[in-house]
Amino acid sequence: MGLLQPPLHGVHDARGAKFTEFGGWDMPVEFDSIRTEHDSVREAAGIFDVSHMGEITVSGPDAETLMQRLTSNDVTALSPGDAQYSMITNDDGIILDDTVVYRLPEDVDGDYLFIPNAGHDEQMERRWKQYRDEWDLDAAVENVTTDWAMFALQGPEAEDLLMAAVDDHAPAEPTVVQDLRKFTAATVELDGAQCIVARTGYTGEDGFEILAPWDDAEAVWSLFDVQPCGLGARDTLRMEMGFLLSGQDFHPDENPRTPYETGLSFTVKLDTDFIGRDTLEAQQAEGVAEKFVGFQLVERGVPRHGYDITNTDEEHIGTVTSGTMSPTLGEPIGLGYVPVSYAEPETTIHVLVRGKPKKAVIKSLPFNQ
Repeated sequence: MGLLQPPLHGVHDARGAKFTEFGGWDMPVEFDSIRTEHDSVREAAGIFDVSHMGEITVSGPDAETLMQRLTSNDVTALSPGDAQYSMITNDDGIILDDTVVYRLPEDVDGDYLFIPNAGHDEQMERRWKQYRDEWDLDAAVENVTTDWAMFALQGPEAEDLLMAAVDDHAPAEPTVVQDLRKFTAATVELDGAQCIVARTGYTGEDGFEILAPWDDAEAVWSLFDVQPCGLGARDTLRMEMGFLLSGQDFHPDENPRTPYETGLSFTVKLDTDFIGRDTLEAQQAEGVAEKFVGFQLVERGVPRHGYDITNTDEEHIGTVTSGTMSPTLGEPIGLGYVPVSYAEPETTIHVLVRGKPKKAVIKSLPFNQ
């Protein structure tokens, strides 16, 4: 079976994008250069095609119950137009995927929308339907991944760019955009297309994620005369913030981790009843043995996924999950898990870069704070 393609694959190809396989999709990894695209987002703005992300709607009388039992945060706290970051965990509290859950605005059909990571939409659709049937709940679960294109407009100038792009025939819409707070969403008309716009992102900058109908993707994308960005810059931007990458910074089989190990305890609401809750309650009481940390090399070299982390006595204590040369800092940075005794900022560790130990220090996240 061939790779899936976003609706703008041809547009990106004509623009000169380089492509890579990601989560079963053929996605643009770079348009001009990772550094150019990265700096554009940090200093002005850039736009990413993230149509490879999944979209699943959940509706019906028991939609809230189903969402509450299958995600770790408190879905009942969401009003229409609200969103929250959450985890999907198994019985052992291990993260299967991280996700953003939306209580859809009142003028959108459906009750909830959640965003699985690329390539996980079918798995999560099956999971939701399996437990719906097992618990005899009345809820419709629909995989709408190929109904929507998704763009991320990110950077300090993102709000101005979005407001400029709002349809001239909808004069009330700019106020809607300005009124959006972080992790809220609204319907916005863009070139005649009814879009869902959320003040969310994966870069650490202010910005918006835009869900546009699949057939309107090119019209909406073309409204933004701004640097197009690929997955390469998305990766360096999220690493500088210490954001997790599903399948790399955690994996339910190859690198099983819980929300407490990743430092994302705010996504766990133990007063709700979700799969994995009891295990996580015990872990909260006992504490974790390892923690997700950021580190910066102070010797020449670049940490990469899979490199060993050692202490100063060259004893193995962990593995690099993500690493790069930070475009913003001009320094090599990495992410990984280490025993809690090594997790304090400024603790010295070593990273084996091509078999050679390189000195590094633990840093607080985000790196560029």
